[in-house]
Amino acid sequence: MEPEHAPVDAHAAAADHAAAAPLPSFNLLGWNLDLNDPAFWAFVGLLIFIGVIVYMKVPGTITKSLDDRATKITSELAAAEALRKEAEAKLAEVQKRAAEAETEAKGIVEAARREAEQLAAAASTALTERIARREKMAEDRIARAESEAIRDVKMAAVDTASKAAAAILTEQLTGKAADDEFAKSLAAAAKALS
Repeated sequence: MEPEHAPVDAHAAAADHAAAAPLPSFNLLGWNLDLNDPAFWAFVGLLIFIGVIVYMKVPGTITKSLDDRATKITSELAAAEALRKEAEAKLAEVQKRAAEAETEAKGIVEAARREAEQLAAAASTALTERIARREKMAEDRIARAESEAIRDVKMAAVDTASKAAAAILTEQLTGKAADDEFAKSLAAAAKALS
């Protein structure tokens, strides 16, 4: 088992030897650079990393990506603004149509109300005229019935009078005087009827 630990010990010995031999330090343009300082090596690594990034054109790629993204966002904002304006225009149009429809509906209701009032007035006038015509017809019928009744009563009176007169005359008159009296009565009755 010792042969396996031997290389590890050799490695540990090399590390001890490296730790024991300090690296030189030097002064560069007023900067004191110590090669044993880990901050120095971190700084060197940072410079190498930045150099690789610049060499690989990563800042240009990032800038182009950001510019593309900014352009895309700008175009999306422009499209959103256009959509907003279009929506506002459509909203205004819908509101205008709604106002027009409301005005038209009010006009229709007002016209219907006026027409209903006119129809009611016309119906009232027609009813009044019809009632007046029926009253007139009733009055005419009553007048005709009255005149017919009067004529019938006169006829009945004349008939009764002529029968009574005929009966009286037949009892009292005979011959030519009876005929003359009958003709006079008949003439008087005809004159009364006309």
